[in-house]
Amino acid sequence: MSALPRLFTPSPQPSPQWGEGVRRVFAFVSAPAVTAGIGLALSAVLAHPASAQSVEDFYKGKTINLVIGYSVGGGYDLYARHLARHIGKYIPGRPTIVPQNMTGAGSLRAAQYLYAAAAKDGSVFGTFGRTIALSPLLQGAQFDGTKFAWLGSVTNDVSTCVTWHTSPVKTWSDMLEKPVTLGGEGSGADPDVFALLYKNVFGAKIKLVTGYHGTNDTALAMERGEVDGLCGLSWSTMKGRHMQWVRDKKINIIVQAAFSKQPDMADVPLITELANPEQLEIVKFILTAQEMARPFAAPPGIPEDRKAALVAAFEQTMKDAEFLAEGEKLNIDVNPVSAKALDAMLAELYAAPKSVIERAAQAIAK
Repeated sequence: MSALPRLFTPSPQPSPQWGEGVRRVFAFVSAPAVTAGIGLALSAVLAHPASAQSVEDFYKGKTINLVIGYSVGGGYDLYARHLARHIGKYIPGRPTIVPQNMTGAGSLRAAQYLYAAAAKDGSVFGTFGRTIALSPLLQGAQFDGTKFAWLGSVTNDVSTCVTWHTSPVKTWSDMLEKPVTLGGEGSGADPDVFALLYKNVFGAKIKLVTGYHGTNDTALAMERGEVDGLCGLSWSTMKGRHMQWVRDKKINIIVQAAFSKQPDMADVPLITELANPEQLEIVKFILTAQEMARPFAAPPGIPEDRKAALVAAFEQTMKDAEFLAEGEKLNIDVNPVSAKALDAMLAELYAAPKSVIERAAQAIAK
């Protein structure tokens, strides 16, 4: 029995306390030592430029770019902009946080940018799809999800699969028997992952039309009749953006993907209850990403003292009274998952048996 099943009911734990960064101080006490001392000091500064400046000095007057892997108006955009309005006051030096949408490939473009191209000095962090961190395992993306400087997630979540009220597919049984066209965003994005999972593992008669720039665009396509619906739609997004659909019975909620049911959808089947033992192993591997519902990460290799400052600022923001009050008005769920929990979760997923990873990869292949 592998250790993997321990992931399937993860319990986020508080991040450890981080120490303050250490500033190097060089003293020169005698004339004969001046030349050697200058050489040593220059070498140290060149080798460790980040440590020559305190965290507060670095961030004072700075602008931090918050990269959002999806278009304006969707769930990830909502959560990111909400965080941007509050986290700056907890970062030493109180920098300005500027949200920047970078769409493409279901947020894979943003993840790859953060990993390989963004400045690694602590001046950039961002958010991308919860399943994107698994893309290197499942779809060969060229990065290592364990190496991001994870700050935490605002909440865990439940994913749904929905169709518009005019669609003949209104239940899980319908989806197994009748053709349905669903919108997607790109390889590794939530809507694509779940649509392909249901198609390849359960035999749902799904046709995936991919390439939309975010949930908001896909939802508009559903309303216009371009597609019947979409999977991978978070319950938190539904609450924050689309509760009128539920109130006006504009959508059919087909299935929910999580380890436990969302109480507000008690009559909607849980995918883990519909799976046989062989299907369940694959489903559980994919569902672990639900615990990373709204993740934020900085590039790999940023200075440790600045990483610690960003993690601490994220955790303080999750407890901030104004952040929580505004979130309640926006119907934003705040059930934080710590950076430590994200690191542990991904480390164990990346260490999963090769056979499990291969079967999960096949499950979400087109």
